[in-house]
Amino acid sequence: MQGLSKTGRSDVPEVLVFEILHRLPVKSLTRFRCVCKPWSSSFQNPLFITKHHNHHLRNNNLNLLLKRCHGNDRRYYTYYFSQLSTEKGHNFSVKQTVHLPFFENFLSHPQVDGPCNGILCLHDLDDKAALWNPSTREFKTLPQSSIQCPPSASYIPYYSVYTDFDCRGFGYDSQTDDYKVVRFATIYFGGYDEHDPGQGYVEFDRNEKVELYSLRSDSWKEISFPEVSAYGDPLFNNYINGFYYWLGSGYYDYENYILLFDMVKEKFSTLPLPLPMTSGSYYLDLLDFNGLLGALLPQGEGTEKSFDLWVMNGLWTKQFTIDFVPGVERALGFWKNGELFLESSDHELVLFDPSTRELKNLGIHAHMGTMQISAYVESLVPINGRSDGRSKYEEHIIRRPPGGASN
Repeated sequence: MQGLSKTGRSDVPEVLVFEILHRLPVKSLTRFRCVCKPWSSSFQNPLFITKHHNHHLRNNNLNLLLKRCHGNDRRYYTYYFSQLSTEKGHNFSVKQTVHLPFFENFLSHPQVDGPCNGILCLHDLDDKAALWNPSTREFKTLPQSSIQCPPSASYIPYYSVYTDFDCRGFGYDSQTDDYKVVRFATIYFGGYDEHDPGQGYVEFDRNEKVELYSLRSDSWKEISFPEVSAYGDPLFNNYINGFYYWLGSGYYDYENYILLFDMVKEKFSTLPLPLPMTSGSYYLDLLDFNGLLGALLPQGEGTEKSFDLWVMNGLWTKQFTIDFVPGVERALGFWKNGELFLESSDHELVLFDPSTRELKNLGIHAHMGTMQISAYVESLVPINGRSDGRSKYEEHIIRRPPGGASN
């Protein structure tokens, strides 16, 4: 970098140097770690990390990561991520593909939560979970669950026990500067009745629990289960300003709610839905809309859909309606100027501009229902506690140029 003398000192004032550095992309800062020790140390300083992230957040410097899969047979599905170009005129072309062998089992494809300060949480229906910072390339596998199988299962002849992990949530505790993952677990146990073997396998009972992971302690703990059960896999980012949101159903009144979890207080509470909901009447997706809780309600049948966006700001109000869009399977996420990423009925990625009603095919396709878009701002936040910025889990990340996978 110009301005450095032979002694390594710069003629540029230090304050100005760091004012420039915090505006640079993570890739550049990673290269500059070796310039001098003060720079390397500064890039690990929480104040620098926060200032860097906030600058790119204010300037809406978004990156796009698309999860998808290919394959016509479920036994041979291949899941991977595509990094999309956001440069003007590139039409969101694929820059790079990223494969995570840690989630290579087709039954255990990774669901994505976040981003939260540039970090993503990946998980499957089993016990597998990981944190990933795609900017620094750090990848951290989370420890196994702390939940124990109920001892009451031991009296059942020929019993079997298995646990499903579902409805995760990932967010940030600003009070303790900690990243947390909350997840619901259902323990099923059953077996074959020795007095009536012809009856086949019978589910005798189930037990539901909730556990919370802390990155600071790198451990799980069990927490109180709410009176509202979460359901569904969020398609969008459901972490908003310290709270994570799910759709929920009451255990006792069978009413539908929005269930939220406070990452600081570690407590659950509920909100009403935008509109009364009866079984099968409508479905909605929750999302972060400009820092507020939003609810996107698709209207219409088949591939002729419109979308209503409701926003919670003390009360639910309808923000706008996107009139009928032809050939649409589902919405995937909003872009910078209100454009909406959609999955077409041909299972291709398209971009819809509500102001012009233009529908642009981006030439990227995937197997039905496997696309998920994550728009994130780059971050230097470490997740492995290592000072060199590298991950000891690099073997879990395989990067290929665009030709390494079909569009």
